[in-house]
Amino acid sequence: MPFSAADLDDLLAILTAAADAEILPRFQRLEDDDVGTKSGPMDLVTVADRAAEAAIAAAVAARFPTAAFVGEESVAEDPARLDLLGTADLAIVVDPIDGTFNFASGLPLFGVMAAVVAGGETIAGIILDPLTGSHMTAVKGEGARLGFRDGRPARPLRVAAAEPVGEMHGCVSWSYMPGSLRETVATRMARLAATYNYRCAAHEYRLAATGACHVLAYGKLMPWDHLAGCLIHTEAGGFSAKFDGSPYCPTDIGGGLLLAPDATSWRALREALIEG
Repeated sequence: MPFSAADLDDLLAILTAAADAEILPRFQRLEDDDVGTKSGPMDLVTVADRAAEAAIAAAVAARFPTAAFVGEESVAEDPARLDLLGTADLAIVVDPIDGTFNFASGLPLFGVMAAVVAGGETIAGIILDPLTGSHMTAVKGEGARLGFRDGRPARPLRVAAAEPVGEMHGCVSWSYMPGSLRETVATRMARLAATYNYRCAAHEYRLAATGACHVLAYGKLMPWDHLAGCLIHTEAGGFSAKFDGSPYCPTDIGGGLLLAPDATSWRALREALIEG
């Protein structure tokens, strides 16, 4: 089933409305009992996450009635919903608040993300910054753009030019990498010019897709965290693959993901961080 730029505009409007109604009014106003945990003490969920996802799910059902809905919080309640990514003709994958730890801490570094999956392939994606209203969007094969809520014209996105490994910098999230790989990557990050971690994939993908950094590396591949950003990065000219060199697919959960400006620099980064 095709998904047009006009459809993507409608999905962006749904995310924006939910952010305005359910997320922003609660930012820096959460009470202690508004914040809970899921898998561990740093895996947080707030009343804003749940309310925003409920609002998005309802609006998606009305606008895209044939689409399966896969949200981070709905999967937390029913893990079997993840299977829809491999079986549904059309699925909309949503992270109502990416960077919940930051949001719950009152830090202005969080986002709303949505990806569209058709036939097991990511075909569209959105990353919204609720605080500014700016947004990155992509439809597969049509490039990626940075848009603005104030009406300024959208501009095309382009990843950074490739550089030698020692001159590249970016976000390396090593904490979820397994066993010895976690130690290997953590001890080799100094081979890059600099590394950092925003605890928010939405803004980390923004850095990479706008050319503000060169490298992204992740060890945990939940679809709501990476499908939209990976497509946007690709449509902005970047190269990405799992650590073993295989393509990243919507049904992938493990295996690690490495993003770079092009295939040559990707191979150099894998050697520097993982294999060499």
